[in-house]
Amino acid sequence: MKFNIPLPFDQIEPADEFTTMEAVREVGAAIEKAGFNAGLVTDHPCPTSRWLDSGGHYAQGPFVMLALLAAHAMRLRLQTGILVLPYRNPFTVARDVATLDKFSNGRVTVSVGAGYLKGEYRAMGVDFEKRNELMDEYMSALRVSLTGKEFTFEGTGYNAFGNRIQPGPVQNPVPLYVGGNARRAIRRAVDFGDGWNPFFTSGGGIDTTTTRTASMAGEEDLSSGIAYLREYAAKVGREKPPEIVLGSIFAPGEERSLQKTFDRIGTYRELGVTAVGAHIPGRTRAEWLENVQRFGEDVISKFK
Repeated sequence: MKFNIPLPFDQIEPADEFTTMEAVREVGAAIEKAGFNAGLVTDHPCPTSRWLDSGGHYAQGPFVMLALLAAHAMRLRLQTGILVLPYRNPFTVARDVATLDKFSNGRVTVSVGAGYLKGEYRAMGVDFEKRNELMDEYMSALRVSLTGKEFTFEGTGYNAFGNRIQPGPVQNPVPLYVGGNARRAIRRAVDFGDGWNPFFTSGGGIDTTTTRTASMAGEEDLSSGIAYLREYAAKVGREKPPEIVLGSIFAPGEERSLQKTFDRIGTYRELGVTAVGAHIPGRTRAEWLENVQRFGEDVISKFK
């Protein structure tokens, strides 16, 4: 079992606790020492104030933050978790991915999703109602443009006829995961991805009618999703189903203990999950770093 960690740089209060280069250096060193597999960044380039004030969160530029982290954590994988793919021209994304993968010596994982904020879609100038069609198209565009070779691709409002992105990535291919719980997201992971990145929605005041994703309340829902993924993979003739990388060990707001953590991870491993996210609490940098160290000692070390 591998452990991923959402990075704390989206916490802008208290001021300067997580928004300085010193914070990047300390966070990078701590999570690598603790044994985490990947550092994760979210993606909200221009969220609405209404969403932020009702419990949403800020997010730094994903590829900027991962590049800064790459300079201070030399082994950690660098993962978007998730990138709202329809917000950006796919070739712009491919250029950022290839650059980061090249300069980090092949450590990038890209997890993408359709997103759910209508107000943010409006600010980005993208049609919210076309997000699923754009997801499928843009994932195909990423695949052909991340080879380092000349490619041709005709998309919605953009065309590449004999274009090239070099230097290409070190990895061939760059791992591409699909986030989301809906059946369509699961099919997309099988059709286009290397992995499925589901996340729990129960607890913590998350409203699935607002986030516009299928509810995943616990192990039963996760097991059902995995069964559907394998069934669909067999139906379309994919011999090896996508990797299953769970967004979090626990649902938001769920009470946790060390024994419950061990039991939960064991269950996930039996279901076929290969990596899980671990949200580490901590309002200050010192508190967060201490909790990272403790999680590494108490949990990660037991699964090596």
